[in-house]
Amino acid sequence: MMGRWAPPIALGVIVVAFLGPFAWVLLASVQPGANLAAEPTWEFSLTNFEAVLTWETTVLPLINSVIISGGTAALTVLVSALAAYPLSRYRLRYKRHFMLTLLFSTGLPVVAILVPVYSMFFRLNLYGSVPAMIVFLSASSLPFAIWLMKNFMDGVPVSLEEAAWVDGAGWVQSLTRVVAPLMAPGIAVVGIFVFVGQWGNFFAPLILLDTPEKQPAAMTIFTFFTQYGQVAYGELAAFSLIYTTPAVILYVAVNRYLAGSFNLGGAVKG
Repeated sequence: MMGRWAPPIALGVIVVAFLGPFAWVLLASVQPGANLAAEPTWEFSLTNFEAVLTWETTVLPLINSVIISGGTAALTVLVSALAAYPLSRYRLRYKRHFMLTLLFSTGLPVVAILVPVYSMFFRLNLYGSVPAMIVFLSASSLPFAIWLMKNFMDGVPVSLEEAAWVDGAGWVQSLTRVVAPLMAPGIAVVGIFVFVGQWGNFFAPLILLDTPEKQPAAMTIFTFFTQYGQVAYGELAAFSLIYTTPAVILYVAVNRYLAGSFNLGGAVKG
């Protein structure tokens, strides 16, 4: 009896744990004098949104976040696909060791290497360069992205590529015209994983970018905390809702890929 009710109870606890903070954000965002308690009230206002919806506070940081996170996701997907192809299709002598090294690299915190990266950026005159930071973020995302991409690529039958090779296609054509379309859900997973992971990145922009005009929206959250311990809870909640919107829109836009599966059975018949 207890075993039957255990999963619904556990699921209910998880739902409450997630909905509780989200309810606070919703209430505090529309309350002019919101505090940490965010008690329910009939007094609602959009003053918090009006205060944060400015070019310097929200619009420009969100544009920077889209550029940084989107550029990192696109570059990571491209490089990881090129790296995963020989790992999936060819017999390599040290492939197992390489894959285990990639898996081990995913456990290394990016914060631990920011100091030498900061020094390298200064020596190469790259400090404050957004493209350089995108390359660094892509490199830090590659180990897990290659691991995921390789596993998704293994699900595409090699016989489909062999048919393309018979027709004269090279490995680039077979990768872009045969493998990539069939593993579109996997590419979407890798892209979303990297995009969302870099969307909330705080330390890398803090250390590698020199001016506020280049910093993403994750840095703006820090401005709602004053040096005297005061917090603008209402504005912080309103900005948090706006800040999470692009990531939610991205997930909804590619939901059909995430909800789908690799239906390749009919592709190899005949």
